[in-house]
Amino acid sequence: MEMHPDIIDMRERHEMAERATSTPQGQAVGTLAFLTGIYLAASPWITGFNGLSTLAVNNLLVGLAYALLMSGGFGRAYERTHSMAWGACALGLWTIVAPWVVAGDVSTTKTIVNNVITGVIAALLALAASAAARAAESGKARAGTAAPHTRRG
Repeated sequence: MEMHPDIIDMRERHEMAERATSTPQGQAVGTLAFLTGIYLAASPWITGFNGLSTLAVNNLLVGLAYALLMSGGFGRAYERTHSMAWGACALGLWTIVAPWVVAGDVSTTKTIVNNVITGVIAALLALAASAAARAAESGKARAGTAAPHTRRG
């Protein structure tokens, strides 16, 4: 049973996740992304635009979703992290345009500055996580071509 192809594949994916998250860069990206999401969720109260309820609720929900996506809140499944990072990148881009898109007059100087800076940071961190997942996948591919698996009966 230990040599079943599905178990071998699962073991390789787990090892890939360990390689990507065990580097100092991977840990830094994960930590900074989590903090960015928490800041985005709390930013209406930190910067003082919590009276603009539509944008405050938007930032709260998007910030929590971003923090969950980027911190591995859905598990460290790095075969799906590439997709999760692109989803988080979309949340970062949404954060940038949200002051102009959400209902109501919420595009004040502090909301625009807050959301644009936070959105840019969120998008860049998501791209860095996507690159780390891609690097781990390419490392797996290189390792697979260098030493092919031998199967025991």
